[in-house]
Amino acid sequence: MTNGHQKDNESAQEPVYEKEQTTDTQVEEPKNDAAESVSESPDSEENACVKELEELREQVKEHQERYLRVQADFDNFRRRSRLEKEDFAKYASIKLIESLLPVIDNFDRALQSSKDTKDFDALAKGIEMVYRQLDQVLTQEGLSPIEAVGEPFNPEFHQAIMQVESEDHEEGIIVEEVQKGYMLKDKVIRPSMVKVSR
Repeated sequence: MTNGHQKDNESAQEPVYEKEQTTDTQVEEPKNDAAESVSESPDSEENACVKELEELREQVKEHQERYLRVQADFDNFRRRSRLEKEDFAKYASIKLIESLLPVIDNFDRALQSSKDTKDFDALAKGIEMVYRQLDQVLTQEGLSPIEAVGEPFNPEFHQAIMQVESEDHEEGIIVEEVQKGYMLKDKVIRPSMVKVSR
């Protein structure tokens, strides 16, 4: 009985042993699959990261090249603007100079004729003509004399060099102009030097 009972026990134990073995094998297989998928996953992620990094590097390179082109264009623009400003400042008076050349020519003629003749009246008339011509050129450019004598003193336009007693004028009126003042359009170039009544 013990033998029969022992056989029953053995046969009962064998399938349990097989089941355990089967279970162990089945459990091990998924572990292997998981390990394989884990080992594949970092490679594909790494490849994706490398690809993304390369794309970003390309973008950075493009942006740097674009920035350098824009910077070069801006530097060229600044250089051109500076040169144009310098040229403008250098030659701003060319129109005025061209207008003054005939005046200079007439002064030359007047000086030449004064050597050839002793007619001072003719010389004075020639100089007066040249003066009128010069005055006309300067007026066309916007130069105008500042009114002074008989006007109330205004420190924006006049510079008082002395005060004088005057029975003919009220206090603060300009009685004499020592040096003429000028304006260019609406800007005072030189104030009139004047004597003012007190």
